[in-house]
Amino acid sequence: MLASSKIIGFVPTKDSAKARGFYEGKLGFQFVSDDMFALVMRAGETMIRIAKAKDFTPAPYTVLGWEVSNIEEVVKWLQERGVAFEKYPFVRDQELGIWTAPGGDKVAWFKDPDGNVLSVSQHK
Repeated sequence: MLASSKIIGFVPTKDSAKARGFYEGKLGFQFVSDDMFALVMRAGETMIRIAKAKDFTPAPYTVLGWEVSNIEEVVKWLQERGVAFEKYPFVRDQELGIWTAPGGDKVAWFKDPDGNVLSVSQHK
């Protein structure tokens, strides 16, 4: 049953106004609603609930990611919109911030205004 159901992503925020500016303005997600519990956005068919939290420590790993067909194109598009990509030391492509795994998959990481780690990836 769940395998054929739509998934809902959850990510916390301390400042829903900044989060909305980022997810809507920079990532291009569609605004759905904003109430006392969460800011709700839609990315394609996926609902993202940006939960309003008074305090939290962002996880040091990826919490949301998107699979894309052309990572270089997506990274450049996001950079043009003001998204800064993480330049981890193990990433050879320091210009775009795209890491190529030994098997050929590619990943680039960036953070939202709350420090949540997000990613885009292209898989072989």
